[in-house]
Amino acid sequence: MTGWSWEYEGYEPADERLRESLCTLGNGYFATRGALPECAADEVHYPGTYVAGCYNRLTSEVAGRQVENEDMVNVPNWLPLRFRLPDGPWLTPDTAAVLDHRQILHLSAGLLERRTRYDLGEGRELSVRQQRLVHMADPHLAALRTEFTAEGFTGALEVEAALDGGVTNSGVPRYRDLDGRHLTHVHTGTAAPDTVWLRCRTRTSDIRIGMAARVTSEAPVTIRQELPCVVQQLTLDLAPGRTATVDKIVALHTSRDPAISDPLYAAVDRVGQAPGFDDLLESHLTAWDQLWRRAELDVAGEAGRILRLHLFHVLQTLSPHTADLDVGVPARGLHGEAYRGHVFWDELFVLPYLNLHFPEVSRALLHYRHRRLEQARTTARAAGRRGAMYPWQSGSDGREETQQLHLNPRSGRWLPDHSRLQHHVGSAIAYNVWQYCEASGDTEFRDTKGAEMLLQIARFWADSAVYDETLGRHRIKGVVGPDEYHEAYPGAQEPGLDDNAYTNVTAAWVLARTLELLEILPEPRRRELVERTGLDGGELELWEDVSRTLHVPFHDDVISQFEGYGELAELDWDGYRQRYGDIRRLDRILEAEGDTVNRYQASKQADVLMLGYLFSPAELQGLFRRLGVQLDEDTWQRTVDYYLHRTSHGSTLSGLVHGWVLARARRAEAWKFCQEALQGDIADLQGGTTGEGIHLGAMAGTLDFVQRGLTGLETRGGALWLDPVPLPELSSYGFAMRYQGHWGVRLRLERELLQIEVPSSDASPIDVRLPDRTVCLQPGETGRLVLPE
Repeated sequence: MTGWSWEYEGYEPADERLRESLCTLGNGYFATRGALPECAADEVHYPGTYVAGCYNRLTSEVAGRQVENEDMVNVPNWLPLRFRLPDGPWLTPDTAAVLDHRQILHLSAGLLERRTRYDLGEGRELSVRQQRLVHMADPHLAALRTEFTAEGFTGALEVEAALDGGVTNSGVPRYRDLDGRHLTHVHTGTAAPDTVWLRCRTRTSDIRIGMAARVTSEAPVTIRQELPCVVQQLTLDLAPGRTATVDKIVALHTSRDPAISDPLYAAVDRVGQAPGFDDLLESHLTAWDQLWRRAELDVAGEAGRILRLHLFHVLQTLSPHTADLDVGVPARGLHGEAYRGHVFWDELFVLPYLNLHFPEVSRALLHYRHRRLEQARTTARAAGRRGAMYPWQSGSDGREETQQLHLNPRSGRWLPDHSRLQHHVGSAIAYNVWQYCEASGDTEFRDTKGAEMLLQIARFWADSAVYDETLGRHRIKGVVGPDEYHEAYPGAQEPGLDDNAYTNVTAAWVLARTLELLEILPEPRRRELVERTGLDGGELELWEDVSRTLHVPFHDDVISQFEGYGELAELDWDGYRQRYGDIRRLDRILEAEGDTVNRYQASKQADVLMLGYLFSPAELQGLFRRLGVQLDEDTWQRTVDYYLHRTSHGSTLSGLVHGWVLARARRAEAWKFCQEALQGDIADLQGGTTGEGIHLGAMAGTLDFVQRGLTGLETRGGALWLDPVPLPELSSYGFAMRYQGHWGVRLRLERELLQIEVPSSDASPIDVRLPDRTVCLQPGETGRLVLPE
């Protein structure tokens, strides 16, 4: 295994779902799991294909209630290609003796290679080699090359390639009682002697899907239609030492695509015009070369290899092709059906990385939020609030997609789900708007769509805050914070918590930034905005007041996660670890015992500590000063220690945030949490969740940890701010980035030496600000800066 490949040796049915997720291939438009083409969906295999933004809504009966869910649709399966000896069984690793099996994901090439050797008995063996790609240059194409080699026999091999429209969404066991039949009106046909097609549509969203496949081989192809499939058959003549090749080229379109008339016509036309496998591979490799150059990352050793895998999956989910689409950041990538393909707050962990490499993609992802601003305003009005209340889970049209009930697999009970009260998602969107504009210099977006979103999110927070005469401060009540375990006070009849510190501080930040933006807007644009939104001086005075008086609770000289957190019972952590071992999902354990995590000082993931992830120490102290609260270094360190001992890390994001915060605090234990973030998906630390889709936020967050966390990189005030922290385990690293019109700025850190290389261009010089000095670098100049020990 090299630093640029990911390899699995041997066939392990229990690991197949995990491998399929991690060997997914995609191009930002669609992705296909790394399932074996000869294997159908069953308890071991799940060959899903997902198109970005393709959703469908169905109603199911759950626990005696009608429940509506919207899912990212598993579209028709283009992979199927099976083979057998005449009159014999179809060969799969589950039905035939396997002598060797290897699966290699070539990261640099975006290519999945598979090699299997089957024992056919009587000294006969069949070697199968496959190469698969989902084309990175043409986002509507995919290709599969299969090479068969006989050993110890001469004879025929029957091969069938198919397009399968009979698929369902059934990749997540706990959803299987729900209706997953999203496709209807499946039709198939023939477009040429070597080309077949399949069309269908989604049942309620009425998205039309067109797919076409061209099979080429030395043998003649015959076609058989047996709905919901269309099958291409051929018979190869095998002889020892001679390889027979079958190529399958596929095109995929939907009615959501721009610049097409009909998705079926577009798919048939595209596959007909497509070149052969070798030429497709060449242009695919060129596209990947260009991506890797733009996202250059140089980290040594095993950490570097895992980071490249993470970067690979980020690029496959959110590539430059995404810039043309109306899609958000699916929390589990285009890799599986967990979370139903919904868009959460995970862009908070993804966009800061993309901003400095693919700002056009970040802008498109923010457009997704802006297009749903009116829906967020409608949701706020329905809740009796002004402004915009963005949903915790978003899908096609921006309404709240969070489920009303969720299943605890440990107890088998369906329970009320109150996670929709995580209104802090609005602050995450505002934060992303601000970060994108600072990194890219895109004042046009900032002053138009960005300003509109910030204004309505700020308006929501100001209207949500209620003044408490006793405290003399504003409070935000009835919310759920990032922790997610705590949804209500013990014994309370209504869900929601008061004064979640993360929610209140980020709300104050949104209000302060929006007031700042209104000050710097060009006067004509400011006037337009004020006229369109009915903004008046009294409302701005309220924003100013609320931004300075939001309540931040404390207990035992630490920041309270929410008001009353310090009064909750302490959990017997050691006792639960001894009884259960893995207690990441402590909420499920306690519920199955008839207890509730609401009673305890126990958090699923970073909550208060998220503030140290979003804001540098200086900026966080400034925010607290604005709120009239002193946050010195000792108080922050006590807060970090307090929650370190009360967090179960039931989310892959938790290790990332803790590693980031501890690294910034120059704490030796930072690397332990960084390792957990790196291992989260490859080792499936959450216990079976990666097979349902990778955790995109955690993957992108590990990249950003190197890019911003270790370097202390901030883009604010028109300058690059850097404050590197030494981490012995990652003392040497480098990366390239785009910054305000500069392509390919290279940063390299070698212990005490920081090198910054600015490429030649007509862009403005870059101001680099270190804690002890300011340096101005001209285009074409390289700065070598010795850092203080």
